[in-house]
Amino acid sequence: MTTQTLTDQSLTLRPWTADDAATIVECVDGDPELAKWLDQVPQPYTLEDARAYIAGLGEQAFAVTDTRTGRILGSIGVQRNDDGVGEIGYWIRAHARGQGTMTCAVLLLARWALTDGGLARVQLRADIENIASRRVAEKAGFQLEGVLRSAHWNPRLARRVDWAMYSLLPEDLV
Repeated sequence: MTTQTLTDQSLTLRPWTADDAATIVECVDGDPELAKWLDQVPQPYTLEDARAYIAGLGEQAFAVTDTRTGRILGSIGVQRNDDGVGEIGYWIRAHARGQGTMTCAVLLLARWALTDGGLARVQLRADIENIASRRVAEKAGFQLEGVLRSAHWNPRLARRVDWAMYSLLPEDLV
């Protein structure tokens, strides 16, 4: 679990706390968009699931919050490997979608990971049909590297999915 806090004028990425569990459930449980694209996130989503997420599974995870109000808008994290590469994953609550919030959060985390976080590369993948998530990556400056064909079985969609693979390198930062 991280103790790092990242902030800009509108967003703060802060460590999750045990007190956040009920809010995570409120954000995730029953959300059809999250359920569709994040098939490894349990549905229904319970307090026990939220507590396990907060405890961490090897990912450096942050609550995405409104800097002014402190309201939780979503989650973002980076999973590091031994080779200096980190993979970013994220979700955003329904009412905050389509406002550029997650694009800002991805860019904030990616900048930190590539400058102060010691990573040489950050990457993310999204189902090729998940246009919103792909748009987040592209607006944050990630480069589309290609498509990983038939990369994952999504039981909720009852089909194999193709993932668009994106990356960002230190020299891509502006």
